[in-house]
Amino acid sequence: MPDLLIHSMAEFADIILGALDLAEATTLAEIGAEYGGMSALLADHVAARGGTLVSIDPAPKPEFADWLAERPQVTHLPLPSLEAIPTLAGIDAWLIDGDHNWYTVYHELRAIDAIAKRDGKPLLTFLHDIHWPVGRRDMYYAPDRIPAEFLHEHSYEGGTVPHEPFLRRNRGFRGMGHYALALHEGGPRNGVLTAVEDFLAEELEAGRELGFCEVPGVFGLGILFAFDAPWSAALADLVVPWHQNKLLQSLEANRLANYLKVIEYQDRGAA
Repeated sequence: MPDLLIHSMAEFADIILGALDLAEATTLAEIGAEYGGMSALLADHVAARGGTLVSIDPAPKPEFADWLAERPQVTHLPLPSLEAIPTLAGIDAWLIDGDHNWYTVYHELRAIDAIAKRDGKPLLTFLHDIHWPVGRRDMYYAPDRIPAEFLHEHSYEGGTVPHEPFLRRNRGFRGMGHYALALHEGGPRNGVLTAVEDFLAEELEAGRELGFCEVPGVFGLGILFAFDAPWSAALADLVVPWHQNKLLQSLEANRLANYLKVIEYQDRGAA
């Protein structure tokens, strides 16, 4: 059944690769390896431009090693993102699709921004899964990596349904033991979009000019970029038509409703 649900960051390839071209970005870092999807597209992008891709993932799929052996332009760092990011330099653009919770994403943005400032690079970051189900609800692949004060109560068995703040046990959209979801949706320090908004609010309050675009669909793509970059106007022209697009919002809501209905039928059959 996973094939029924498109979920890859690669679905946004036209937007992401177009933005990378406008920014003349050739040295890239991705958090979360998807060798058959976005990673492959990024590898092709940098190979065609004499660049490099750093793929950060502490536990990629076994097939990733075989794929990596054929991609000399790709370097793999088998580390958690918050350990790997400070070791990097000269990155033109970052793609975040790793552990989808407030603590990780907020501190990824803080670390990435520090590296960009140090290296004199305009901030350009793409973030997946900024909308439902983890936009306002933490998801944990590795809860033990989250400090206790930032870790919400969570469940590996509970599933989420749109517009319901609490989880349903063994029902709804869930990780089936692969990841945990916070028991409650919303509130402070909860979810990917909340992390981005908190980072953005702090930077805007400090007088910085940053742009943020939200592309609905396929769980949501966020594009965070510096307004003072030489390519920012062209990038804004590219992404603004997609920003909070009402048609895409309706299509995504319909897609998720249909998929959740399939899950419901499956759960009834297994009961």
